[in-house]
Amino acid sequence: MHGSNQTKHWQALDAAHHVHPFSDTAALNKEGVRVITHGDGVYLWDSEGEKILDAMSGLWCVQVGYGNGALAEAGYEALKRLPYYNHFFKTSNPWTIELAAKLATLLPEGHDHVLFANSGSEANDSALKLIRYYWNLKGRPEKKIHLSRDYAYHGVTMAAASLSGLTPMHPQWDLPLPGFDKVPAPYWYGAKEAGYGDIAPEEFGLLIAKKLEEKILELGPDRVASFSAEPIQGAGGLIFPPDSYWPEVQRICARHDVLLHIDEVITGFGRTGEWFGSQTYGIAPDIMTMAKGLSSGYQPISAISLGARMSQTILNANEELVHGYTYSGHPVACAVALRNLEVIERQNLVSRTRDIIGPYLQRRLKETFAGHPLVGEVRGKGLLAAIELVRDKTERKFFPDPGTIGTHCRNYCFNSGLVSRAIRDTMVLAPPLIVSETEVEEIVAKLKNAIDRTAKDLGKL
Repeated sequence: MHGSNQTKHWQALDAAHHVHPFSDTAALNKEGVRVITHGDGVYLWDSEGEKILDAMSGLWCVQVGYGNGALAEAGYEALKRLPYYNHFFKTSNPWTIELAAKLATLLPEGHDHVLFANSGSEANDSALKLIRYYWNLKGRPEKKIHLSRDYAYHGVTMAAASLSGLTPMHPQWDLPLPGFDKVPAPYWYGAKEAGYGDIAPEEFGLLIAKKLEEKILELGPDRVASFSAEPIQGAGGLIFPPDSYWPEVQRICARHDVLLHIDEVITGFGRTGEWFGSQTYGIAPDIMTMAKGLSSGYQPISAISLGARMSQTILNANEELVHGYTYSGHPVACAVALRNLEVIERQNLVSRTRDIIGPYLQRRLKETFAGHPLVGEVRGKGLLAAIELVRDKTERKFFPDPGTIGTHCRNYCFNSGLVSRAIRDTMVLAPPLIVSETEVEEIVAKLKNAIDRTAKDLGKL
């Protein structure tokens, strides 16, 4: 199936019929897509036979790597036994039941009840509906404003995109909807250029948390329903909050009776070195959303878990919960997710990320880029890492037209067989949890080559 003629055939069909997400369709069709045909472990192969190391786990999701036969077999067995049935008619199925029960053993304390959906966007959209429903049940229908952060990413539905703080997502769709507002992100590296001065990280964390309280007081605590946030901001540039940030945020939400919605779509299922980022930072969510690593991307599935406060109110409402999807808790997706969690546990991938391979990746990146003239900061936790490319290291100044330099570097990566993502001018890594030390060395070497070439193009090396 490989070869240039076959590739051109697929490229022509793709250009004629397939509209890609987050793409300039005309430009992409002119260039031609790269056709990925198979994967194994941390590697992908395209239709020309080129081998690519996927240091982004697809889209932050392929925890157990590609080609895991156990997950494929679990899906196949479920397909043979029960390819589909819904949960609308007082029914359930073994895989959905077992997955909900399994999640309850892994989730933060009090999160014993789970709803299923099919994507992170759907999960976050559902969470906002449940938050509004909760306040309606409590006799507080005026609490309707949802707060989130600059650089936040929570999905692409009308509500989830409104919740997101990546402003380029809004103009095409006349978003955000009413009822959404933003507060600053705890982005310490960007603090100096943003006008906060040469502030220490812990002081900055408290200051940014205070901005949340100021916004709640400005809008009125009686009108603010929730604060939504990722433990670590992923698609917004891998922003790791100072240690002072989350304890203060939780105190503020409790003080003003604002529900805390934690989005674990990227940080869940071992990525930070704990099962969830909430456990890494000691966060106690009122409601939590998860997807991606739940099935390692092998099947579309997401979930929303309710903390005790919300579940006691919502599940005892004595009325129909008018929400759900055709494929909520799909038996095949749940079977694959269950097996995925078994593999993660059996291979000790969470503790390995925390104690072995995560620290190894972080150390090697810092050793390699500490003195690099183009690199302002290397930051990370577990198997999440960011390398900030800057115009001036001393003053922490960014390049004009953010994203130009990052895209330039990303293209060098991809053309040399490495998938790394550029977010503005930050190079981001999130390899599968199964990545080996040898493969980490390959990632670091390929990334250094790309950053060196970018620096030379800029006259910095």
